[in-house]
Parts: sequence; C-alpha cells; structure tokens
Amino acid sequence: MNPNKALWEKGDFTRIAATMRESGEALVKSLGITKGQNVLDLGCGDGTTALPAASLGADVLGVDIAENLVAAGNRRAREQGLSNCTFRQGDATNLQPLESEHFDLVVSIFGAMFAPKPFDVAKEMVRVTRPGGRIVMGNWIPNDPTLVAQILKICSAYTPPPPEGFISPMTWGIEDMVIERFAAAGIPKGNIAFARDTFTFIYPGTPAGFVDAFRSYYGPTMNAFAAAEASGRAGELQSELEMLFDSQNTSESPDVTCIPATFLRVTIDRG
Repeated sequence: MNPNKALWEKGDFTRIAATMRESGEALVKSLGITKGQNVLDLGCGDGTTALPAASLGADVLGVDIAENLVAAGNRRAREQGLSNCTFRQGDATNLQPLESEHFDLVVSIFGAMFAPKPFDVAKEMVRVTRPGGRIVMGNWIPNDPTLVAQILKICSAYTPPPPEGFISPMTWGIEDMVIERFAAAGIPKGNIAFARDTFTFIYPGTPAGFVDAFRSYYGPTMNAFAAAEASGRAGELQSELEMLFDSQNTSESPDVTCIPATFLRVTIDRG
C-alpha cells in the first residue's frame, strides 16, 4: 500500500478534524469565494474547508488519499444537504483524470504538504488551476513553537529515521522552498505571497484528553507511540506531549482546551 495512504487511513482523523471546524470556516470566509466558482480542496480530509466553501455556493470537489476520509466527507455533505460538494479518492502527486485549467481556486490546508514528491504536487496544483485562478495553501512551519510543529518534532525523536530520499512535509513551511517548487511549475516569484496565520484547535475536554485523542486517532502520533512502546518510552512521550498541550492551552475553562497554532499561508496567482 502507498505509505502515505496507510498513514492517513490509520486511526480516525475525523476526531482531530472536529476540533478544527471553526478555524476552517473562518479561513474559507476570507477567500472571497462566490457562487458558481469551481473549487478543488486537495488533501481535504472530511471537509473542514470543502464544506464551508460549498455552503458559500461554490461547486467543490474534495480529493484525499484516504478512502475513509473521503467516505466521511461525502457523508457529511449529504447530512448538510450540499449536493454541490463531492469527495473522491486521489493522490496530490498525480491528479489525473482531473481536467487541466479547470478550477478557479485550488485550496490545500495541511493536506498536500504531506504528499511525497513536492515538485509533482506543485506542478499538478498549477496544472488544474485556470489562468487567472488562485492556489491557497496552509502549511505547518518547521521548528515553529506552536502546537502542530512541536507535536511532529517531539514525535520524530521517538520514531526510526525516515527512509533515504524522504522529504519532510514541513519543508512546505519554508518560503524559499515553496518559491522553488512553484517556479519549477511556471509560477513567477512575484505571483506568490506569504503570510503568517493561525488555526485554533478547540477540544471539548482537558489538554491530557486532547493528547489521548492524538494518540488514538492521528496517524503520525499513533506511529510515534507504537515505536515508543516498543522501546519502553511511551510514558516519556505521553508526558512530553501533555506538557506541550498544557503550556499552549489558552482556555480558561477546565472543560475546554483551546490551542492556537501558527501556519504559513501561501497565496498564488496562477497568472
């Protein structure tokens, strides 16, 4: 099996995505989406940004590597009565059979960054965007002090080294690398804009409970705990993550955990 597919079909990412809904809706509202636009949400999960885009009247296609998340997205679209939003399984490195120059807007929020072959990802995103259209990515930033970058950094200390040739998804959070990848796909540097933005996770429970959700449902964390258990270090990993979540929780309620995370927002004018 494709290792990327296996990673995101592991656990149940919908449990984590549920804590990201409010920020997903806010981000989509900032995109200026209008009725009738064709929107591709790449690495869409179960629709955290795809469904809000459809609710604004866009015709939305969500594509994700994980079949369980595609099924969950289609189920959520039906439940919300959004016949203008469909989900299908696909690989961000090869979006055939999607038409070239078809979409007015291609969005990928913490999705395509996790696909291998980043130059192929950039090339495909540009290929399917119509002239004059836009691409918007949200990417976690390496060594950023906020939540997700730190989760991945902590977990990496407990897992075996990646295979030779592996390119970290966190490199999508480095502006020069984003420019290089899209330049290879024909996008001039002047057509690429960057901004720091914030995604807030809101979990209905304690920080320790939120750590347990990541341990149980988030593929990268699940893999780290499996490796840590094999080496007798699972308790150490649990403690590190609980300290992280506690330190970053901004909620004043003992029953709610609220953690903001900084990401790199990339906006590309297709030209």
